[in-house]
Amino acid sequence: MGNEFSVLMLVYGGDRPAHFDAALRSIAAQTLPPAEIVLVVDGPVPDGTEEVIRKYEGELASSATSFRVIRSGKNLGCGGAKRLGFGACSYPLVAMMDADDLSVPDRFEKQMRYFEEHPEVAAAGGWITEFVSAEDPTDTSRRAGSRRVPETDAEIREYIRKRCPMNHVTVMVRKDRILEAGGYRDDYYQNEDYDLWIRLAAAGGKFGNLACDLVNVRVGEEMYQRRGGLRYFRSEAGLQKMMLRRKMISFPRYLVNVGERLVLQVLMPNRIRGWIFRKFARE
Repeated sequence: MGNEFSVLMLVYGGDRPAHFDAALRSIAAQTLPPAEIVLVVDGPVPDGTEEVIRKYEGELASSATSFRVIRSGKNLGCGGAKRLGFGACSYPLVAMMDADDLSVPDRFEKQMRYFEEHPEVAAAGGWITEFVSAEDPTDTSRRAGSRRVPETDAEIREYIRKRCPMNHVTVMVRKDRILEAGGYRDDYYQNEDYDLWIRLAAAGGKFGNLACDLVNVRVGEEMYQRRGGLRYFRSEAGLQKMMLRRKMISFPRYLVNVGERLVLQVLMPNRIRGWIFRKFARE
């Protein structure tokens, strides 16, 4: 099994250096390390983050994993920064990673084996376990929940009609298929991944999810805040309209989807929204 894949990671000023360090370590210490890590520095970052970058530039200089740093003078946002970094990835398979989460040690070994066994699949992810951060940035013991997503292409295509069917931080994709579908865009606030999966599905791309945890994800109240508000609702409503226009959902399904999001994202207080997510959208 070769390691001919890239890992794409973004870091911006709001990421904590200790969490960023732990996230990079979880990539560098994999049972199957990547051939390349592409890091997009999305706008100005603090000195602590720069120290972490210099640390890994030194550590990886003599390893089989190249470490490429791309800097944006201004904050591009998730969609724009992912588009910039994705285009710079050198290998046909690209894995996504956030700057504060922790990949399980054999994540990439499992995903590369999956792609060898499923050459028709364009995007494959897996489950996540969510945890509340502790003093030790690598401590994942304070479990908050998990998100299990459907496994087969047929199940994912059904699920996409209601919710985003992939845990983006776990995803590995075939670069050429993503570019054929239009790549990452920044047209829908905080929804560049759901937008991409809808377009990939419409273009005939095949999906899969491994039935196991691939990434431990840090969570907190700010996560639920990002999933609420009028701007986020308009983004989600726009995606529902796109699926309606592409005939991926019916008009009654569109009304149900938009109505549910209006209640959850606009009318509901943040604390109650967090409880709903933990109770009904997580295990």
